[in-house]
Amino acid sequence: EKTFYKSFMVLALSLALQNLLTYGVNLMDTMMLGRYSQDAMGGVSLCNQVQFLLQMLVVGAGEGAVVMGSQYWGKNKLEPIPHIIGVALRFGGSLAVLMFGIVLFFPHQLLSLLSNSPTVIAEGEKYFQIICFTYIIFTITNILVASLRSIGVVKIGYMISGSTLIINVCLNYCLIYGHFGCPELGVRGAAIATLVSRCVELLIVIYYLKFKEHKLNLSLRKLVHIDTSYVQDYMHVSLPVLINQALWGIAQMVQTGILGHLGGDATAANAIAVQVYQVLSVVCYGAASASGIVVGRTIGEGNQQRLRPLVHTLQVLFVSIGLCSGLLIFLLRVPILALLGGTLTETAYTYSLQFMLVLAITTVGTSYQMACDNGIIRGGGNALFVVKMDLISIWCIVLPLSFFMAFVMHASPTVVVWCLNADQIFKCVPAFLESNYGNWIRKLTRDE
Repeated sequence: EKTFYKSFMVLALSLALQNLLTYGVNLMDTMMLGRYSQDAMGGVSLCNQVQFLLQMLVVGAGEGAVVMGSQYWGKNKLEPIPHIIGVALRFGGSLAVLMFGIVLFFPHQLLSLLSNSPTVIAEGEKYFQIICFTYIIFTITNILVASLRSIGVVKIGYMISGSTLIINVCLNYCLIYGHFGCPELGVRGAAIATLVSRCVELLIVIYYLKFKEHKLNLSLRKLVHIDTSYVQDYMHVSLPVLINQALWGIAQMVQTGILGHLGGDATAANAIAVQVYQVLSVVCYGAASASGIVVGRTIGEGNQQRLRPLVHTLQVLFVSIGLCSGLLIFLLRVPILALLGGTLTETAYTYSLQFMLVLAITTVGTSYQMACDNGIIRGGGNALFVVKMDLISIWCIVLPLSFFMAFVMHASPTVVVWCLNADQIFKCVPAFLESNYGNWIRKLTRDE
């Protein structure tokens, strides 16, 4: 069906572009600070792991609105969606306030869990003092944008992220290095640039909702005065997703902490590898989000006889996207490191090449299993399966094995990175079995 491929790829590439621009903000911070100082880059990379945890929690809060909204959209029933968005904003906002408080009052303690380098921690504390004020703004913006995805509105997402990236790069250039008469602020300059960018993001989405969006006609009144009967529906969908995202986000922080205690070179190499991976694998994440919307809409339409062939087609696309993404990471790893201008030590440079090689291989598995789990299965309404699988694979296998190899066997950082990413391969087996033979279809909409 040519129309399916066209609509799916447009949706997936639009979401990929949004992810590319979103991750590009952190990548530019990392790259531009890498040219300034290796310690500054390492400190900000630790802070970005906390930002990643917040991002995972925001995704968890927003995903409930996306899954439920896409099914109501399939039924051509839009009236409940503003109520669901209002619940998601309350839920996500509470989490953002909690994260803001922890980072504001306990920055040193938090960073000490992720690294044992005093100079890296000191740079991270400077960044935290400012960047924590972006958390609530970031949460509101991203839940609103995610909610609009449930009804097929994706253009606003990459418009916002594009403006953020441009503003962030320009301000970084001025404030990190002290160009055009601006003070040389280092990591504080990068944090100020991001704060300004996040404020602009929120203003753009408010303008769009007020003057451009005419399907839901969202307003502050609609988001404040909600039907609280949808809270239970929302929590039924979002709580498993939120638990899964929290487990994933905390696991990423633990992984960073393991590598952070293997030395400053490993911390710097991991900072570069992770940011490059996130940017170059955006189509994988876009395909996962798009498939969740497509599957949810198909269930909402009551067209389940079309669902199985659709799922088979999606799985072929996931593997193809993974192979292309892995090849891209492999081919671009040397040119990207050349952009740092020789500020890395020889050891950090070697580790960076090796870490990115690992990620180039494992991203094929990531593209398949993540899209099946977070796209097909979770989009079909069964988020609990993903929670169980991540709980077992990450917390019972990957992290204990990696800790053992790092601190008992004293394996090299590259071997530890292999252990940390092993689940991206072996999780493909349960993802395949559940997607093709499992009972993951759940109807989440009300009939009345």
